[in-house]
Amino acid sequence: MAGRVEGKVAFVTGAGRGQGRSHALKLAEEGADIIAIDVCKNIDHVQLELASPGDLLETKERVEALGRRIVVDEVDVRDFDRMKAVVDRGVAELGRLDIILANAGIGNGGQTVEAIEEAEWQTMMDINLTGVWKTVKAGIPHMIAGGRGGSIVLTSSVAGMKAYPQMGQYVSAKHGVVGLMRSCAVELAQHMIRVNSVHPTHVNSPMVMNDETFRMFRPDLENPGPDDIAPICQMFHSMPRPWVEIEDITNAVMFFASDDSRYVTGVSMPIDLGSCLK
Repeated sequence: MAGRVEGKVAFVTGAGRGQGRSHALKLAEEGADIIAIDVCKNIDHVQLELASPGDLLETKERVEALGRRIVVDEVDVRDFDRMKAVVDRGVAELGRLDIILANAGIGNGGQTVEAIEEAEWQTMMDINLTGVWKTVKAGIPHMIAGGRGGSIVLTSSVAGMKAYPQMGQYVSAKHGVVGLMRSCAVELAQHMIRVNSVHPTHVNSPMVMNDETFRMFRPDLENPGPDDIAPICQMFHSMPRPWVEIEDITNAVMFFASDDSRYVTGVSMPIDLGSCLK
């Protein structure tokens, strides 16, 4: 059904590529205008190469090609003042705020809990948990003031529902997102603002499909690639697939963002090929 979010405005973090870009484009396709941010640079203590300014520009151009308006800026979710300024500017320009997608995140791992460096632990918490809190903090006042209700979707992970070894910092942050989601759901229900979380397993996106992840899963190989990690990834799941596609997460996000879920709040939805069953 087209137009599920017609006339609404969505704030999307991590919109430069991957899931964030997919969410922004789908929302635009379904009628929403967009406020989009991404850090657009690499960050200390993060192994993954992050989105570039060119990536965010491409997101902007593709949203505009769909006939929708978009406000973009290069912002780190750890910087509340800059993020609030972009949200305020976006609402002033686009007129309202109805949807918040706190999608931005990082994915380090590979060490046991006692071996994690303090700086790496803190960076994970600052982006994957505190950054999510700052995202909703920046947007909630506009949603309440609008008086139209709304939807907030927080991106957690299967690692927010179960534990994995050598990922203590990631598991801890993603579990924290669930607690934040539930707290927000309770506090905002009186305003008809729904708050839910999505919990992807491995996704065919840059977060998983990168050399660091390949080497972490297959340290026995000199130059491992996707085909080398696929059998291992499949072992995590009940259904015989190694990973889901980006659009599978976007479909779940769209359910929560639209009125299809108008009375659904406080829910953690796994998109996980049955990983949580194992």
